[in-house]
Amino acid sequence: MHCQIIFEHPLNEKMRTWLRMEFLLQQLEAQLPLDSHASALHFFRNIGDLLDVFERGEIRTEILKELERQQRKLQEWAQVPGVDPERITQLRHQLKENSTMLMSAPRPGQVLREDRIIGLVRQRLSIPGGCCSFDLPTLHIWLAQSQPTRDAQVDLWLASLSSIKKPLFLLLDLIRNAAPLRKQTSLNGFYQDNAEGADLLRLRLEKESLLYPQVSGHKSRFAIRFLPLDSEHGSVPARFDFDLACC
Repeated sequence: MHCQIIFEHPLNEKMRTWLRMEFLLQQLEAQLPLDSHASALHFFRNIGDLLDVFERGEIRTEILKELERQQRKLQEWAQVPGVDPERITQLRHQLKENSTMLMSAPRPGQVLREDRIIGLVRQRLSIPGGCCSFDLPTLHIWLAQSQPTRDAQVDLWLASLSSIKKPLFLLLDLIRNAAPLRKQTSLNGFYQDNAEGADLLRLRLEKESLLYPQVSGHKSRFAIRFLPLDSEHGSVPARFDFDLACC
């Protein structure tokens, strides 16, 4: 049985930021519940990274613009014969609902920035070992509370992110499904093509190949070079098949 792996590469700064946000939001729930210093520090470090990402650019404005753009695209699709009108209507309703929620929500991450525990931990994360119990007794006593008490606090923190998480995940799902994966062939480990109007490249490879893509490019043109995981002894076949989607 063949196992496959998907690689994704953003073609603009907006998509690069969104993929990082998605990664960090997923990581926040990766080690729940917070029942040890290790799981807690994993959580707080990702919170800090996410807040740093929120500081760059107009996150909410960009997402609102994309929600509107996707609504217009669905309106055009509704005129195409053979499409499912019920599904189109459902998606347009979801986009509009998420847009309304995001417009009425506080600034992304505002609740987290104002939280005392998060602020104290965030200050110490840049110091090697700076979250030891003697350095950060506040975290030590917070972790000594009952599990239900900590869970309730974490739920409040995560709930404050729902207004940005829901529209972001919906948009990324629509973008990823905007183009099908198609078979392509690289010659001597190299492939290039145009990607006019695309935001994201998606590549699907066989895991057994032990190759990974190194992508360079921007919104109109891109190049892919396949490299072996074992840089000393690995090799790249003269012709290598892979699946590609320009979304």
